Amino acid sequence: MRIAVDAFGGDNAPVEIIKGAALAHAECGVDITLTGDKEIIEKVIADNALDFGQGLKIVDCKDVITMHDDPTSILKAHSECSMAHAFYELRDGNADAFVSAGSTGAIVVGGTLIIKRIKGVKRPALASMIPAPGGSYMLMDMGANSECRPEMLRQFGVMASAYLSLVESRLDPKIALLNIGTEDTKGDELRVEAYKLLSEAPVNFIGNIESREMPKGVCDAVITDGFTGNIALKLIEGTAGTLFKMIKNVMYKSLPNKLAALVLKKDLYSLKSMMDSTEVGGALLLGVNKPVIKAHGSSNAKAIKNAVRQAKSFAENDVIGKISEGLS
Repeated sequence: MRIAVDAFGGDNAPVEIIKGAALAHAECGVDITLTGDKEIIEKVIADNALDFGQGLKIVDCKDVITMHDDPTSILKAHSECSMAHAFYELRDGNADAFVSAGSTGAIVVGGTLIIKRIKGVKRPALASMIPAPGGSYMLMDMGANSECRPEMLRQFGVMASAYLSLVESRLDPKIALLNIGTEDTKGDELRVEAYKLLSEAPVNFIGNIESREMPKGVCDAVITDGFTGNIALKLIEGTAGTLFKMIKNVMYKSLPNKLAALVLKKDLYSLKSMMDSTEVGGALLLGVNKPVIKAHGSSNAKAIKNAVRQAKSFAENDVIGKISEGLS
């Protein structure tokens, strides 16, 4: 299996991206295609003594699309950038999946217009697994579509259910709709109509869920529009980071607290690891014809490795076929 990795996408590119790809090659047994400036890629590999064996292919291209560029420029002005070439490798069958930590907007545009949507899908959506007690849940959409129609939320629910069943091996996953109350009449017109459509969809829809219930892991997937989902995601990330800083300050406040911290050190690190976004890998662009993974913009090598692992799992399962079947 070969994964196309945009070596110049993200805040820590290209060094952390290339290191992560090397880790994935070693641990996941996948071949890697790196797209970007070949001379720089080869220097990073040499400087860090990275070993890809015979499993590395480099596609040489000098241009890079940044977070500040118009996402649609990947189709024209930046059609020769590293991200675009990673998409071309996937589109042309030279790779089985795509990973990039670059511009979210450009990835959505590239996935939609270069890789193309699954037949019948209104809009692809970004989805990711969020840590929760005893496991995790999927949040979808996380920012691909700031404005949605009810039928789009229904499709998000079907796609989430298919992925969770196939890749996460969850039996009859519970799908919930993010809302301001649990009653079926709560919320704006979008939420009320989406509730009706999800109730009729071929998924295990358990109704509305309030945001305060999300961290408890009471369902397998939380469905919402991209604007609301992105706000929810960043609130969760910020709250988790702040909470761990507050715990650390308490633990170092006095000698007795420091002694207590030594006793709890192992469990605290275990908890921190569970909440570590680098363990997840990235967000799935569900609704396009081939596996596309959007890694976090600040991804380090560990996060990229896990994004590639995630891409491999996505490609190995007939997720796209099952999504197509569910939507039909």
